[in-house]
Amino acid sequence: MLPIILIGTFVITLDVFIVNVAIPATQRDLHAGSSAVEFIVAGYALAYAAGLITGGRLGDLYGRRRMFLIGVALFTLSSAWAGSAPTAGQLVAARVAQGLASALMGPQVLAIIGTVYSGPARIRAFNAFGLTMGLAGVFGQLIGGVLIHLDIAGLSWRTCFLVNVPIGIAALVFAPRVVPESKAQGKSRLDPLGMLLVSAGLVAVVLPLAEGQQKGWPEWTWVCLAVSPVLLALFALYQRRLAAADRGPLVNPALFRQRSFTVGVSTALVYYSGMASFFLVLALYLQQGCGLSALDSGLVFLPLGVGFLGVSLTAKQIAAVLGRQTLAVGALVLTASLIGLYAAVEHIGTHGEVAWLVPGLLVGGAGMAMVMAPLATVALAGTDPRYAGAASGVLSTANQVGGAIGVALVGVVFYHVLGNGTGPDAYADAFRASVYLLVPFALGVAALVQLFPRPPKKAPTS
Repeated sequence: MLPIILIGTFVITLDVFIVNVAIPATQRDLHAGSSAVEFIVAGYALAYAAGLITGGRLGDLYGRRRMFLIGVALFTLSSAWAGSAPTAGQLVAARVAQGLASALMGPQVLAIIGTVYSGPARIRAFNAFGLTMGLAGVFGQLIGGVLIHLDIAGLSWRTCFLVNVPIGIAALVFAPRVVPESKAQGKSRLDPLGMLLVSAGLVAVVLPLAEGQQKGWPEWTWVCLAVSPVLLALFALYQRRLAAADRGPLVNPALFRQRSFTVGVSTALVYYSGMASFFLVLALYLQQGCGLSALDSGLVFLPLGVGFLGVSLTAKQIAAVLGRQTLAVGALVLTASLIGLYAAVEHIGTHGEVAWLVPGLLVGGAGMAMVMAPLATVALAGTDPRYAGAASGVLSTANQVGGAIGVALVGVVFYHVLGNGTGPDAYADAFRASVYLLVPFALGVAALVQLFPRPPKKAPTS
């Protein structure tokens, strides 16, 4: 079962990163303007983030396997649409459809793992989830660069979307045979007002953060950011009211009474704030500063993947020794990596040998693996199976919102330094300036881990 459902996690994460290397060719082929290009990237992330909590709850109510299969089918169809889109407008619409399908499919993976597995098997399954997500993120740009370089059947950038079609068909064939159905026990119902409030609140957060930097932070971005806490506060109050009346809230407030879940969501928010922005500024430095092609830039990310994969394969042994502190140690290793990359970029600028980045990237991959692999395990430990889908949706939403916040904050610093510099060397200065924000994100993860509840002590044996 596990490889089949993890296909969903892989393609969801892959489509966040693979599109970055496809943008230049897409812009030339479809004559896309700057606004359309922005929404080819942001439309997917926006729809995905806005629909995750609702998607998780739909799985709880109507069956997690059923919602997973519907999500895979819609994702496959929308990927085919994106790969054959004749205009930029259709590609934007297809990307939004991909995001909505991902929001339906994604939360079911963690929910199915949490309800099907238990004990050591659950830990191994969560580790496999973290490994899959990390590999898709780390190798996303390399996979995209290879596909564009191969130019299969003259399809160029379109293969970055069409590659999802055979993968999705395979999942649709095998999932009904091996994935058991599960849903929340007892009678419940949809929460339309809650769905509307949380979706609007998340859009009001993610949209200005995704678009503000490129558009110069116009007035509407600040209005959205001011309205978003109001909408999310109304959502929280409404959920409490429904829970008190036993009327099936979209997100039961009881989830946040579990300290492991609350701290886990906070940790995910901080971690992905740093990681999403790290991938962005490193790609900009390599491609626009050092002048590397999409394929060559993807190859530079290879040591990151090697470090990630190597440590992920020993995650069980590391966790047996360090326990929950595995996340803290991983965050500190990641901090050391960022400092090493800072020094390497200072040494090579934009004209030196990029091989100087390899040691820092290897160490960074190891640190990411130590955080990503156990994070879901620790955050969802002890979650009531009735709310597995909703809990998975909230955790995944924290990942997406964290990424948007990080890209916005680090982007302000990166582009400010870039704007004050001249020539390609300014990209080296902008990358090093970004590290000043990325290090506190990593250290914040190490600090938050200390708030997780301590595991119960085992009774002494006679």
